[in-house]
Amino acid sequence: MNRQDRKAAISAWKERRSAAGIYALRSATTGAVWVGAAPDVRTIRNRILFTLRHGSHRARDLQAAWAGDGEAGLGFEVLEVMDPGEETPAPYVVTDWLKARAAHWRAVLKAHPL
Repeated sequence: MNRQDRKAAISAWKERRSAAGIYALRSATTGAVWVGAAPDVRTIRNRILFTLRHGSHRARDLQAAWAGDGEAGLGFEVLEVMDPGEETPAPYVVTDWLKARAAHWRAVLKAHPL
Protein backbone atom coordinates (compact mmCIF):
# COMPACT_ATOMS: atom_id res chain seq x y z
CA MET A 1 0.00 0.00 0.00
CA ASN A 2 1.51 3.29 -1.02
CA ARG A 3 1.41 6.46 1.02
CA GLN A 4 -1.52 8.01 -0.83
CA ASP A 5 -3.66 4.88 -0.48
CA ARG A 6 -2.86 4.71 3.21
CA LYS A 7 -3.92 8.34 3.73
CA ALA A 8 -7.16 7.69 1.87
CA ALA A 9 -7.89 4.61 3.98
CA ILE A 10 -7.19 6.48 7.22
CA SER A 11 -9.38 9.37 6.12
CA ALA A 12 -12.24 7.04 5.20
CA TRP A 13 -11.95 5.28 8.57
CA LYS A 14 -12.05 8.57 10.47
CA GLU A 15 -15.11 9.78 8.56
CA ARG A 16 -17.16 6.61 9.01
CA ARG A 17 -20.34 6.96 11.01
CA SER A 18 -20.97 4.87 14.07
CA ALA A 19 -24.00 2.59 14.19
CA ALA A 20 -25.59 2.83 17.64
CA GLY A 21 -27.71 -0.16 18.48
CA ILE A 22 -28.98 -2.93 20.70
CA TYR A 23 -27.47 -6.41 20.75
CA ALA A 24 -28.16 -9.75 22.42
CA LEU A 25 -26.05 -12.68 23.56
CA ARG A 26 -27.78 -16.06 23.85
CA SER A 27 -26.59 -19.17 25.63
CA ALA A 28 -27.20 -22.25 23.51
CA THR A 29 -27.32 -24.62 26.50
CA THR A 30 -29.31 -22.65 29.08
CA GLY A 31 -31.30 -20.36 26.79
CA ALA A 32 -30.35 -17.34 28.90
CA VAL A 33 -30.30 -14.00 27.08
CA TRP A 34 -28.31 -10.85 27.83
CA VAL A 35 -29.19 -7.55 26.16
CA GLY A 36 -26.92 -4.54 25.92
CA ALA A 37 -26.60 -1.24 24.12
CA ALA A 38 -23.57 0.16 22.34
CA PRO A 39 -22.71 3.42 20.61
CA ASP A 40 -21.25 1.29 17.78
CA VAL A 41 -22.59 -2.26 17.47
CA ARG A 42 -19.99 -3.11 14.83
CA THR A 43 -17.27 -3.08 17.49
CA ILE A 44 -18.99 -4.34 20.64
CA ARG A 45 -18.71 -8.07 19.83
CA ASN A 46 -14.91 -7.97 19.87
CA ARG A 47 -14.90 -6.05 23.15
CA ILE A 48 -17.23 -8.55 24.82
CA LEU A 49 -15.28 -11.56 23.56
CA PHE A 50 -12.01 -10.01 24.74
CA THR A 51 -13.30 -9.51 28.29
CA LEU A 52 -14.85 -12.99 28.38
CA ARG A 53 -11.64 -14.64 27.19
CA HIS A 54 -9.70 -12.88 29.92
CA GLY A 55 -12.27 -13.68 32.61
CA SER A 56 -12.89 -10.02 33.34
CA HIS A 57 -16.44 -9.40 32.12
CA ARG A 58 -18.48 -7.46 34.68
CA ALA A 59 -21.60 -9.64 34.20
CA ARG A 60 -20.71 -12.63 36.36
CA ASP A 61 -23.59 -14.76 35.06
CA LEU A 62 -22.44 -14.20 31.47
CA GLN A 63 -18.86 -15.01 32.47
CA ALA A 64 -20.11 -18.25 34.08
CA ALA A 65 -22.03 -19.16 30.91
CA TRP A 66 -18.87 -18.50 28.90
CA ALA A 67 -16.87 -20.76 31.21
CA GLY A 68 -19.38 -23.56 30.68
CA ASP A 69 -20.20 -23.15 26.99
CA GLY A 70 -17.22 -21.36 25.47
CA GLU A 71 -17.42 -19.12 22.43
CA ALA A 72 -19.38 -21.67 20.40
CA GLY A 73 -22.11 -21.77 23.04
CA LEU A 74 -22.85 -18.04 22.97
CA GLY A 75 -24.60 -16.49 20.00
CA PHE A 76 -24.34 -12.78 19.20
CA GLU A 77 -27.01 -10.89 17.30
CA VAL A 78 -27.78 -7.25 16.60
CA LEU A 79 -31.40 -6.62 17.49
CA GLU A 80 -31.82 -3.03 16.38
CA VAL A 81 -29.71 -0.24 14.88
CA MET A 82 -30.51 3.44 15.23
CA ASP A 83 -31.24 5.23 11.97
CA PRO A 84 -29.38 8.54 12.38
CA GLY A 85 -30.88 10.11 9.26
CA GLU A 86 -28.89 12.66 7.32
CA GLU A 87 -27.15 14.27 10.29
CA THR A 88 -25.37 12.69 13.20
CA PRO A 89 -27.69 13.02 16.22
CA ALA A 90 -26.56 14.74 19.40
CA PRO A 91 -24.91 12.41 21.94
CA TYR A 92 -27.74 12.83 24.47
CA VAL A 93 -30.28 11.76 21.82
CA VAL A 94 -28.28 8.60 21.11
CA THR A 95 -27.91 7.84 24.83
CA ASP A 96 -31.63 8.30 25.51
CA TRP A 97 -32.55 6.13 22.52
CA LEU A 98 -30.13 3.38 23.60
CA LYS A 99 -31.51 3.33 27.16
CA ALA A 100 -35.13 3.20 26.01
CA ARG A 101 -34.61 0.53 23.36
CA ALA A 102 -32.42 -1.63 25.61
CA ALA A 103 -35.14 -1.56 28.28
CA HIS A 104 -37.73 -2.50 25.65
CA TRP A 105 -35.72 -5.47 24.37
CA ARG A 106 -34.91 -6.67 27.89
CA ALA A 107 -38.63 -6.72 28.67
CA VAL A 108 -39.55 -8.45 25.41
CA LEU A 109 -36.85 -11.13 25.70
CA LYS A 110 -36.90 -11.36 29.52
CA ALA A 111 -33.16 -10.80 29.36
CA HIS A 112 -30.39 -9.95 31.78
CA PRO A 113 -28.78 -6.51 31.43
CA LEU A 114 -25.22 -6.01 30.25
